[in-house]
Amino acid sequence: MRGDKFIDILKNEFNILETSRQCEDQITILVDRNDLPKVVHKLYYSIGGWLSSMVANDERTINQSYALYYVLSMEGSKMSKEDGTIDEIQSSKKCFITVKTLIPQNDPCYPSVTPLVPACVWYEREAYDMFGLVAEGLPDKRRLVLSDDWPENLYPLRKDAMDYKFRPDPVQPKDEPDYEFMRPNGSVTDIPLGPLHITADEPGHFRLYCDGDTIVDADYRLFYQHRGMEKLAENRLNYNQMSYLAERVCGICGFAHSIACVEAVERGIGLEIPRRAQAIRIMSSEIERMHSNLLNLGLACEVTGNYTAFMHIFRVREYTLELAQLITGGRKTYGTIVIGGVRRDITLNEIKQSYEILEKIGTQLDEIWQVVMEDKRQIGRWKGIGILDKQVARDFSPVGPNVRGSGFKRDTRYDHTYGFYKELELTPNVQFDGDVLSRELVRYNDCKQALRLVKQCLDIMPGGAIFTDTNYRLQPGTYCLGYDEAPRGENIHWIMQGDSQKVYRWRCRASTYNNWSSLRYQLQGNTIADAALIVCSLDPCYSCTERVTLVNVKSGKSKVIGEKELKKYCQSLKDSPTKDIR
Repeated sequence: MRGDKFIDILKNEFNILETSRQCEDQITILVDRNDLPKVVHKLYYSIGGWLSSMVANDERTINQSYALYYVLSMEGSKMSKEDGTIDEIQSSKKCFITVKTLIPQNDPCYPSVTPLVPACVWYEREAYDMFGLVAEGLPDKRRLVLSDDWPENLYPLRKDAMDYKFRPDPVQPKDEPDYEFMRPNGSVTDIPLGPLHITADEPGHFRLYCDGDTIVDADYRLFYQHRGMEKLAENRLNYNQMSYLAERVCGICGFAHSIACVEAVERGIGLEIPRRAQAIRIMSSEIERMHSNLLNLGLACEVTGNYTAFMHIFRVREYTLELAQLITGGRKTYGTIVIGGVRRDITLNEIKQSYEILEKIGTQLDEIWQVVMEDKRQIGRWKGIGILDKQVARDFSPVGPNVRGSGFKRDTRYDHTYGFYKELELTPNVQFDGDVLSRELVRYNDCKQALRLVKQCLDIMPGGAIFTDTNYRLQPGTYCLGYDEAPRGENIHWIMQGDSQKVYRWRCRASTYNNWSSLRYQLQGNTIADAALIVCSLDPCYSCTERVTLVNVKSGKSKVIGEKELKKYCQSLKDSPTKDIR
């Protein structure tokens, strides 16, 4: 079966305490916490894994311990070999392997995996914030999720935490925050970009350390609007209500989160979904991919001053929203997915109208994109900017157009084919230069591919039901992964079933989470004027206002400025690419 070969390799080198299989392509191994870093490192670099998620869990009521689950997607390194081939695991052998370890409740610490696998850094910081689990040897021990004024020794995702009647003492406001940003050596200008930024859906505080107008390093802090939805689901919501919450994780790619969340439940209980419902799900997912990618393509033009292209791309994007309304009943696809299928069918007349809209989108998008690609100034602003180095990508496990733009053929629809994608023709779109231009080309090609996939679904639309009777039996303590390829990359939802129609633990990992860690390296060596463009090219999820901090490395002085001031500042710099933008 899938994964057995990899488990045998591990057993020859490590003491594997227990092995269990959640479904055909999902395996969990239990190891001693002292073996954890080496086992994860072996799977990651030697066998070809990528870090998809890490889940911390309070299992004291189950086994008197805390638990950590490191989820690795076994795909192959996808790096080029000397003979010109790509290191990739055969499709029939790809799987998810989860490395689990138990942490004693009276000694909540474990050796950090981050020194061996850098992709783990954010996950291990979050595990401390939420559960108080200390990663010994973690290079960056700063808070990640919780605010500076959060009470000490209060870990919100522990099962005995957060009595809703508890009200902590008020915190006195401070002139300076407690959060320690990095302090680069030498004469660097610190440019705070934030705590909010215009191209994002959630506030973030960026600090750009500059020598002149060149960025030498960057630091950033996010989670200003962390909503505690995982705790809410565990305490207040049943399984059917969870999908409504999941699709509100993001205002753009909520449908993708809903699919991953619902399929985690469906896989865990072994529920088969009707083919017609699968096809409608995939159609809606690809329509969402189109309107999300067109949003970013438009913004990538707008950030560089190409407002004409921005408006024309958004004009085409309007057709994708009309298509979404035709198929799901709303321009936003909220409320479409339920456990067991979908809520709304598609009629023959709607299928006919869908073909007509798809034709409009394809024709007009091609015309606009040809003009954009013939604009030497536009290409000059994208080419060679914000390069994601291949080794950095391999170390930090980015996803979606961000990693495919650096030559890695990573796509959950291709690596872990799910649902109706098994009946469709799909090859990941890849570019190799790793810059803004490569990422935008991937998004454009993803739009074209989405058009073809929706047409394929319409061509072979199965008959039959759109819903399976969900008289299922939950098994408390069992867990499973739900996953899909959102417009921004792989989404992972990990759900452990509980009793009383509630989940015991829900871990939602959005695609952008895996892309943030490598952004620091993409900013280095670029100009201040390109910072907003580079952040935009990640298509990050975080809310829409903005401020920035600039720090001069020579004088050590810093200044917090807004978006308009940043634009004026950039235009005043020598050789700024934004001089002529008004």
